[in-house]
Amino acid sequence: MIGETIQLSLAPAFLLVATSGILNVVTGRLARVVDRARKLIELHGATRGVEHARVVAELRLLDRRMVIINWSVGLAVACGITVCLMVAMLFFVGAGHIDLGLPVSAAFIVAMTLLLGSLLLFLIEVRLAIRTIHVPMELLEK
Repeated sequence: MIGETIQLSLAPAFLLVATSGILNVVTGRLARVVDRARKLIELHGATRGVEHARVVAELRLLDRRMVIINWSVGLAVACGITVCLMVAMLFFVGAGHIDLGLPVSAAFIVAMTLLLGSLLLFLIEVRLAIRTIHVPMELLEK
């Protein structure tokens, strides 16, 4: 019975590994955004005019990116917690012949929805980052 339960919990375990991989990537992006924001905060007082406006505009975008990444991390962590609960429920089913089919199914749907939300926010953040960085045409030599 335990062997079957362990086999059933393998798919959720792979989902948990995938979620941790996404968390690794997203938190790495967050670290880079925070580092850039700290650098711009240091420049904030030393700039004037157009340069100051550019620094402020970039800080606003970095703040928005940090909020998006934070939500993505939160959804990914919630997905991981849901997957862990789902595995625990699978072991309760295997050990005690308790019918938790509906809660396990619901947990899987919730986990996948949370993962989807996290990935969508990750995509939004990446698109925002790409949109904010444009190479001036004069630098693109022919």
